[in-house]
Amino acid sequence: MATKINPAFSKELKKYGTVNMNACYNCGTCTAICSLSTNDESFPREMVRNSVLGLEDEIKSSLKPWECYYCGECTTNCPQEANPGELMMSLRRWLTAKYDWTGLSGLLYKSLPLTILAMAIVFVAVLFFADSVSYNLEQMLHFGHYFEIIAIGIMMVVIFLPNLLTMWYFTIVKTNTKVPFKYYFTALKDLFVNMFTQKRSKDCDEKNNFRWLEHLVLVLSYLSLLFTTVFLNWFATNNVFVIIFGYVVSLLIFMVTIHFVSDRVKKNKSLNKFSQPSDWFFVIWLLLMGITAFLVRLFIDIDLLESNKWMYIIHLTVLAQWAIIIVPFGKWTHFLYRSFGMYFAKLKSIKGTK
Repeated sequence: MATKINPAFSKELKKYGTVNMNACYNCGTCTAICSLSTNDESFPREMVRNSVLGLEDEIKSSLKPWECYYCGECTTNCPQEANPGELMMSLRRWLTAKYDWTGLSGLLYKSLPLTILAMAIVFVAVLFFADSVSYNLEQMLHFGHYFEIIAIGIMMVVIFLPNLLTMWYFTIVKTNTKVPFKYYFTALKDLFVNMFTQKRSKDCDEKNNFRWLEHLVLVLSYLSLLFTTVFLNWFATNNVFVIIFGYVVSLLIFMVTIHFVSDRVKKNKSLNKFSQPSDWFFVIWLLLMGITAFLVRLFIDIDLLESNKWMYIIHLTVLAQWAIIIVPFGKWTHFLYRSFGMYFAKLKSIKGTK
């Protein structure tokens, strides 16, 4: 089958945030500086050339955008300021839209007004719900707890499972990678190691592992808070250990995300210089999740929540916006797709491509 070239692809990719990629004259500096480059793998120059030429099928079948952790050295050292690191970030957004069967990821990535509208609709829905139960705190807390459980189930079964199958189809099936069934199980170790430790991020920047440590703390804290609120019902429990544990992980999320927000404001690193709305929504809403969860539990402990129900309404709004918009259709998905990207790359390395 002939390779299809799309000359208009660069214009489409700009909607996802890419900056000045057509300035690249293929000097190879980015490949020379990238720690992921080998004699067989060209990072990130291959993706730059595919993007310039509009080779969409090749990009969809590639796992390289997910293997890149945006250490920023390619962008820092590019003599033409073509920003290859930001291109790789934009390709991840574009791929997320291509995997998503609903089409909402692409719409929200490309349109800030539409994202704000979606957030506003969720806010109105939360107010409508609160009014429908006459602002009864016990009922709102009960609904909020089960909303988290239901939202997680729907997100995984209805959104992420079909999208991950699409990713698998693009990168494994369409590339004719023949993987015996048993290898899907033997390679699961790589999936979970990369999912929970983000090990590749550590390999990306061996001189300074603070960024990797921050991501590790954030991932573990977020998952811990999710487990504490969903399965241990943090807002309803009287268990002292669970309550204190919830406070600790909320504070950790607060501290790490404050640092992330500060870096994006200062633009003191390559990966923070061209922040897109999806980047801001991710860190700000994660910050709000930590703050509002902390305050709701604090208001419960000092017996103020009944007279300040607005605090829980704010938390429920943040939670609903996070669960319905940001998690399934925003930057949070990169955590999942990147983990499976590393998993599929391991499968390819086991058997190779036919």
